[in-house]
Amino acid sequence: MRRFCYLGLAVLTALLIGIAQGAIGLLPAQASVNAPAEIRGVWLTNVDSQVLFSEQAVKNSLQQLANNRFNTVYPAVWSWGYTLYPSQVAERATGYKQGLYPDLENQGRNEALEAAQGDRDMLLEVVQTAKDLGLSVIPWFEFGFMAPADSPLALRHPDWLTQKQGVLPAAGREQEGRHTRVWLNPFHPEVQQFVLDLVAELMANYEVDGLQLDDHFSLPVAFGYDPYTINLYRQEHRGQAPPTNPYDAEWTRWRADKITAFVDRVFWTVKARRPNAVLSVSPNPATFAYTHHLQDWPRWREKGYVEELIVQIYRDNLASFRNALRDRALQQARRHIPTGVGILSGLKNRPVPMALIQQQVQTARGMGFAGVSFFFYDTVWTVAEGETSSDRTQAMQRLFVTPRQRPSVASSPRPAVARS
Repeated sequence: MRRFCYLGLAVLTALLIGIAQGAIGLLPAQASVNAPAEIRGVWLTNVDSQVLFSEQAVKNSLQQLANNRFNTVYPAVWSWGYTLYPSQVAERATGYKQGLYPDLENQGRNEALEAAQGDRDMLLEVVQTAKDLGLSVIPWFEFGFMAPADSPLALRHPDWLTQKQGVLPAAGREQEGRHTRVWLNPFHPEVQQFVLDLVAELMANYEVDGLQLDDHFSLPVAFGYDPYTINLYRQEHRGQAPPTNPYDAEWTRWRADKITAFVDRVFWTVKARRPNAVLSVSPNPATFAYTHHLQDWPRWREKGYVEELIVQIYRDNLASFRNALRDRALQQARRHIPTGVGILSGLKNRPVPMALIQQQVQTARGMGFAGVSFFFYDTVWTVAEGETSSDRTQAMQRLFVTPRQRPSVASSPRPAVARS
């Protein structure tokens, strides 16, 4: 009799579960298969973060992301004038095969920490761990054409640098926070070859899912007045010098088109070594990117070079965030390629409240975007004022309730890419 009671209870429980699931939709496993794909990404950096400095930290952080149903990581691999993985190309150009620790302060201490890394390959650890956890890995060229003024790269190759109008060295430098930066000349053939060699090496040596360029794969509009670029401009303009107004429309277009032509070469370098890898771009909104940094990413998208777009919409209120998502170039991109939204989860000692993060994620979804990526890993979990660690963790778990696949680039209607 007791056996039949248990059987009856089991049957009744199964029926009730089935009714409940029928009322709310598909079974969880079915929902994850049939639900729309979504980019669920996060950037991993070596600044204000410890996640890349040991194999155990890599494993712990990626496991936490997998547990919270993320599907993509964007680890920095080019930062502060160094590769963050062992690179023969970088060693030839800088004398260092890699540099996980940025030379911000305490240089002697950082050199000791770097030496302790030995022959460790951070990127290989990320790729292998991510593969086991079902995460995609798209390495991120965080610094693009930017480098510290005192980096071995800049000191060894002064002829690779561009400048503003004026007298070097002051005209070749700019201040970002406490740190002095220089810009590699994106028009110089040796700079271009160095970047292409880094990309080719990366694609050949690691089973990655793509390559990401960001807002630093560009040039501040005030730059381009170095001797090499001036001479190149003269050759193409019957001896005429570049306009003294850096915002001149033709001068802006000429420089922007040169960068676009180089992106073509980057795209085909990726595809030659790893045909299924995507070229991802994480820029600023289009008008700002073009006007102030000569980065014409809508043109890149129209030419078919951009296969995934994650636009940085770092806003501290929902109204300005929503307004930025209405941008025409962003809306056009959304109709052709997987287009996600970069959301600021916080900076050092400045975490963003989880309530705002939740609102921005839901707004991006509601406006038809293909997903989100958070900048950056550590701040996703860092509590803001009025929150507890438990509050933050539980809220993050509710953002991504069931697993989702990344959007398929192949199924996206986009222009055919012709080899130029």
